[in-house]
Amino acid sequence: MFAAERIETTAAKAKEVQPIAEKLVTLAKRGDLHARRQAAHYLMSEDIVKKLFDVIGPRYADRAGGYTRVVRIGNRKGDAAPMALLELIH
Repeated sequence: MFAAERIETTAAKAKEVQPIAEKLVTLAKRGDLHARRQAAHYLMSEDIVKKLFDVIGPRYADRAGGYTRVVRIGNRKGDAAPMALLELIH
């Protein structure tokens, strides 16, 4: 999600992932080594961790919370599953 700063998925998955993404942005705001290692445990990609801590974390330094939003975009064509867009707020 942090690579493109938005992801299109089912509404249920978006609601499941949103609290994890919020916690990772909070870790990025903290910015210390322990927070970086905790984020790397979830993300498994050093490039994404670097972007999270160098770009996304400082962007939300003065924001108290609510870094992501879920926007419903309709139903999927094949099986009519409710789809949603999970994105970072700018």
